[in-house]
This record gives sequence, structure tokens and C-alpha cells, in this order.
Amino acid sequence: MSHLLHRAANAVMPVAAGARGIELIDAAGKRYIDASGGAAVSCLGHGHPAVREALHRQLDMLAYAHTSFFTTEVAEQLADCLIAHAPAGLERAYLVSGGSEAVEAALKMARQYFVEKGQQQRRHVIARRQSFHGNTLAALAAGGNQWRRAQFLPLLIETHHIDPCFAYRFQAPGESDEAYAARAAQALEDKILELGPDEVLAFLAETVVGATAGAVPPVAGYFARIREICDRYGVLLILDEVMCGMGRTGTLHACEQEGVAPDLMTIAKGLGGGYQPIGAVLLSGAIFEAFAGGSGFFQHGHTYMGHAMAAAAALAVQETIVRDNLLANVVVMGGHLQERLEQRFANHAHIGDIRGRGLFRAIEFVAERSSKQPFDPALKLHAAVKREAMARGLMIYPMGGTVDGVEGDHVLLAPPFIIERNAVDAVVERLGDAVDAVVASLPVAKRRTIS
Repeated sequence: MSHLLHRAANAVMPVAAGARGIELIDAAGKRYIDASGGAAVSCLGHGHPAVREALHRQLDMLAYAHTSFFTTEVAEQLADCLIAHAPAGLERAYLVSGGSEAVEAALKMARQYFVEKGQQQRRHVIARRQSFHGNTLAALAAGGNQWRRAQFLPLLIETHHIDPCFAYRFQAPGESDEAYAARAAQALEDKILELGPDEVLAFLAETVVGATAGAVPPVAGYFARIREICDRYGVLLILDEVMCGMGRTGTLHACEQEGVAPDLMTIAKGLGGGYQPIGAVLLSGAIFEAFAGGSGFFQHGHTYMGHAMAAAAALAVQETIVRDNLLANVVVMGGHLQERLEQRFANHAHIGDIRGRGLFRAIEFVAERSSKQPFDPALKLHAAVKREAMARGLMIYPMGGTVDGVEGDHVLLAPPFIIERNAVDAVVERLGDAVDAVVASLPVAKRRTIS
């Protein structure tokens, strides 16, 4: 009997006993290709010697010092590294222990910034439907996934949501990308005007939507318009790159491909590659100066923020990505992954969309392609595909509620940056076999012949 409360209360979990490179190994010796990086975390794979060496070295010097008493050399070095490669205007780094903490801190920074500036009336946060920003209460409130929010609604602060920029689901037939970008961004301006232009403090969005909708990239020009709207009304732009950032889409920050810089950015997952729990908020010089020239402090904090071991892991991960030119491999292998997914699934009767950037890709399932009708949520198709994939030694990141938090299924792929062509081929082959097995098991009335 396990005394752990697992994610699923009655789950009997396999025991992870080892890991090397792109594979995890269970206690029975079975190997699994980690094609999702856990949850888009393990960007260097497992057991990387450079990170292990850095952790041993840091442990011999210092494991922990509380940030109310000390800073540490390794935390300062990590902050220097992050800001040296940050989007324009981001000048400080605030180190926390994960993505939810980072989003929670960013929302508080946005509010305190306006308090410091004498604009206490600014209180509204606008985000997007079908977003996920974390499971702490403010982050959950900002998120737009109804299933995650439902039972906790009495505990959540008031937030406001607009539709995401989700071309497969929301772009009208015949509508150009330019027209759709304008229409999708206009929803933000409309919401700001509805709430009161001087009462909105921030717009929060994932640059490339991750878990809840499955690697959904924005159409060209969307975020440029969003940036203009935020500037017009003095609203802070917070980009959540916890899942899609730190190289996952082929550039260090996903927003580089949009030509925009946020006022606040949250990062985690690929920051430390799973070697230690770590996240960060990157904040603009203007926000820092408001704190420094006002109350003199940011009214927030966690016991393990700026943790020396976590900073050492993250610094080693980021230095390795640069030294080994791994972003170039993300681009090349990401292109190969997209090509192989299209070869395997482009004519599949139940795959409606294949999308993403870099090594951040997803396939969305549909019961019928021409109508884009999703499967009955009661089938839990995404969970069935995960089971079949695990049986074949493949780890993927499945999710239901893709369309509206209730209907829709997708599978997300986020393999390590070190992956090679033959491994990409193996991932797609095993995934294809898993999908075929699930479709074959469906009641005849709920499936169509694969074309």
C-alpha cells in the first residue's frame, strides 16, 4: 500500500528507477522514450553529466541560504545569464520554485507596480479562455480552463477572459491571418473598454498555448497588436512562457518569434530541466524602479526562492544549451517531427490538426474531420492514447477539454532538445500504433475507417 497521495487517488503507479538521455527506466527494467519531457520539463534529457557535476560542486559549497539574510554567487550568476538573453526591457530576475509560483508573483508585481505609481484603482486581470497558468489560487483564477477552475470558484479572485488566438478552432473560413489576428486582438481592447481603461492592470497570455489546448501558436501579427493595445491603455503585458519558453519553440523565448517584449515574463520547466525545482519572473526596469523608488521592496516571498542548488542546476542547463548549440537542434528536429507527424497522421480520419513550433508539437483528435466535431468526452480518448503509448514504451502528454474545457482531446509532444532523427522516428511510430489501437477499440458507431 502506498502512503502517497498520487494525482489519481487510486492509481497504481510504475516506479521510475533510473533514467539516461531521452529514456526513463522503471523498476522492472522497461524503457520509455520521454517524448513529453515529463510536462515539457526535461529539455536536456536525464542524467546529463554537466548538470550533475554542477550540482555536486554546489552541494560541496552551499546548499541553502535564506534570501532575507544572504544572496549567493550562483543565484547572481543565473540572474546575469537570464537578463543577458532576455527580451528588451527586462532587467531583473526573481527566482522562485516553479511555474505557478512565478505566475502568482507576476500578478502581485503587476498590482504592486500600480499601487507604487498611485493608480490603486487598477485591479482587473484579463487572460484567455483555454489557458493554464498554474494551480495556486491567483494563477488558477487567471487561467481560463473551466474544468480546473470549477470546484474552486468560491476561492478565486475575479478575473476576465477573452477567446484565445486559436486558428484551427476560431479562424473563419476564408479569413486571412491578418484579419483574424486583428479580430482576435480586438477582443482585448473591447474587454479593456468594457471594464474601464484605467482599471485594468494586466493582460496575461501564454505565447504558445501549452497544456490545455496543445501547442497552439498565435497567427502572425496577433501579439504585435496585443502589445499596441496594452501600450495604448497603460496595461502591463505578462507573457507566460513556463511551458513554451527557454528554447522549447526554437528560440530561447517564444516571444522572439512574435517581435514583442513583455513587461513581465514567467519561465520555469525548461529553465532547470527537471534537475531542481525552479522558476523565475523576468521584470522590466520600469517595474523594478517603481519598487526601488517607492516602498523599497516587493511585498512577497517564499522560503526556497533563490535556492542555491536550484540556481546551480538552472545555470548549468542554460550554459549547456548555449555551449552545445541545442536550439539549432530544436529547430531541425522540430521540423523533422512535424514532417513525420504529417506523414503518419495527415490523412488520418481522426486527426484534425497537427501544430506547434520547434520541439513543441501536438495532434488534436476529432470524431469527424470536416466538421471538426470532437469525440464524446466520456470516452476519455486522450487517456486511452496515453495508456497505449505507455504500453509501447512511450511517454506523451495527453489532455481532454481541448476545445472548451469539456470537449476535445489532444496529445502534446515535447521531447528533450538532445533528441536525434532515429528517436523522433521511433516516437511517431509508437504514437501511431497507440492511436490505431485506441481507434480500433472504439465502438463501431464512434469511429470511422482510417483513410
